[in-house]
Amino acid sequence: MGDPKKKKKKYMTPTHPWQKDRIDEEKEIKRRYGLKNKKEIWKAHSLLRNLRGQARTLLGLSTLQSEKEKLDFLERLKRLSILKEDATLDDVLALTIQEILDRRLQSLVVRKGLALNINQARQMVVHGHIVVSGKRINAPSYLVMAEEEESIGYDSNSPFIGRPLRPAAPIVEAPIEKETPKEPESTEKSEEVESNGK
Repeated sequence: MGDPKKKKKKYMTPTHPWQKDRIDEEKEIKRRYGLKNKKEIWKAHSLLRNLRGQARTLLGLSTLQSEKEKLDFLERLKRLSILKEDATLDDVLALTIQEILDRRLQSLVVRKGLALNINQARQMVVHGHIVVSGKRINAPSYLVMAEEEESIGYDSNSPFIGRPLRPAAPIVEAPIEKETPKEPESTEKSEEVESNGK
């Protein structure tokens, strides 16, 4: 029968475990997109890293085969609606993790107003209430193709059919910014206290 194949990790962990800026940024992304854990962020980072690496490789080539591969590569990202129709390989290098996470099924369920918030959207997907192109998908991280986006809806057996839901607010808020380090407080106060004590 043979030895079972050892599964390889599909993501890379951070190079350093304790970086406050990175941890705070990951917490904000996790809260905004309703992710289960930081592993989902690392998977998205790894996907983005692979896309950028592939784009850099293709930019350095100038053969007939590479031109065909460039077109196929860009077409795949356009089908996922990660890139616009007139995008080039340079636009791939400018992609951010938010543009990857926005194409997840969980995010699109909220954007279409099928769920009241991002956490309810995750629960609905996992519990099998959501279908894409008539097929039940229970993976919140499923990347939805552009042509599939209009076909996202409730499963025919879902109790959510017929329930009026208020339109959901867009999940993409202001861009995530890193905190600027605080300046040390001036020592004027301490000098005044010392002079008053004397």
